[in-house]
Amino acid sequence: MLALLLCGLSLALPPFVRADACKDVSLQNEAPSAGQPFAFDCTHPPLTSGKAHVTWYKYPSKIPVSKNTQSRIHQEQSWILFLPLTQEDSGIYQCVINGTDTCHRIHVNLTVLRKDWCGISGNSQLILPDEYKQILHAGRDGSLACHLNFPQSCVLDSLKWYKDCEEIKGERFISWEMKLSVSNVSAEDGGSYACQARLTHTGKQYTVLNSIIVNIAETNGYAGRIPKIIYPKNNSIEVQLGSPLIVDCNITDTRDNTNLRCWRVNNMLVNDYYNESRRIREGFESHIFSQKDIFYTVNITFLEVKMEDYGHPFVCHAGVSAAYFILKLPAPNVQAYLIGGLLALVGTAASVMYLYSIFKIDIVLWYRSAFHSPGSKEAVANVIDENIKLCRRLIIVLVPESLSFDMLKNMSEEQIAVYNALIQDGMKVILIELEKVKDYTAMPQSIQYIKQKHGAIQWSGDLTEQSQCAKTKFWKKVRYHMPPKRPPPSSSTQPLKHTS
Repeated sequence: MLALLLCGLSLALPPFVRADACKDVSLQNEAPSAGQPFAFDCTHPPLTSGKAHVTWYKYPSKIPVSKNTQSRIHQEQSWILFLPLTQEDSGIYQCVINGTDTCHRIHVNLTVLRKDWCGISGNSQLILPDEYKQILHAGRDGSLACHLNFPQSCVLDSLKWYKDCEEIKGERFISWEMKLSVSNVSAEDGGSYACQARLTHTGKQYTVLNSIIVNIAETNGYAGRIPKIIYPKNNSIEVQLGSPLIVDCNITDTRDNTNLRCWRVNNMLVNDYYNESRRIREGFESHIFSQKDIFYTVNITFLEVKMEDYGHPFVCHAGVSAAYFILKLPAPNVQAYLIGGLLALVGTAASVMYLYSIFKIDIVLWYRSAFHSPGSKEAVANVIDENIKLCRRLIIVLVPESLSFDMLKNMSEEQIAVYNALIQDGMKVILIELEKVKDYTAMPQSIQYIKQKHGAIQWSGDLTEQSQCAKTKFWKKVRYHMPPKRPPPSSSTQPLKHTS
């Protein structure tokens, strides 16, 4: 029984042992304002770079923070949200990061202070201890960043900037995304700034404000800290018409520089130039800290590349540095076009030859009936020659009774006609079989020669009116072997009468 009890205790203890065995990573102090939203992201690379489970607690409670998005205080992924903060929320919050074989813990000391909001009228004074110090360089163009960090479920818009409790206006100041660009910085631009935005979460709206203390630095030695644009490099990019495209601008700058980083086209901010269509937009800026420098990335996104975008320089600005890229259409693949054209040509030729082999007879007969060679005036000698050659075909019909061809053994007109047809070039022979002739050896050699040279047409019909129609296959073959119809002679020429 004692062994079973000890075993049960050992099974129950590991969760508490593991919780107590978590390694404390860091302690951070936060002092936000009461009455406005606040969020903190529990990230500690490389602890959260892989598969890790994040849980938030309010010390000393062992009950995790609610994940119900309708709760005023709740957890969303690795974030803890307060919508909004109250002074009773002050305390220590623990973020426990459980990995596969590790457990780490981050402590956040949250002190919620009562703060007076800066009125538009300027009658009240800003009392905000959570300032972010930023630097502008005199005589240069710079920018200020509004550090409002919230999860993606929170939408920030309607950003306004204030200086010494008065809303900032003027040509030297341009508010865009979460930044304020300041041109031709002077010593008077230093002081207390604040950025105010509207935050929307699950249909509810809140007001969030962040204050900034701005110091003005002299320009001495500033030339040695000019930001360097790694990409683009005044290059061209090939892209298909209608395709989406994302181009990164990679910048290296020193830590104490607050240069304006943005994309411009036609000397205007990209977001302003495409304000109506929103087809091309500048993305959010990201950065990575190194020992001395900061590596910035700000991209430009084309939802759809149009013809008007080609040949336009899209310029990335970083302080006094600038670099551009130009879009161009990809070069056509000439080899593919040649291969495709040859294949199409060969396919067309093969199709034409195939169709001609099937409809050859019909095509020749149609051509003969549709196109007649024009007649010409004839001399008397030509008329005589044409009359002699009027009979340009000799038709021999083979019937069973004539297979012996005894009549050709004598010097008759039939035999003379056969020999003349073999000798004269202008007369050709059409051999017609009323029935299939299996053996031509009993026939004269002239008939055998004609059969071998020209072949024979076999009658395959009967004596009905339909089989005697000129459009049947048999009569089409006969017409095919006949010469084309000659046009009638000119009225001015009287041909000689042939009385044979």
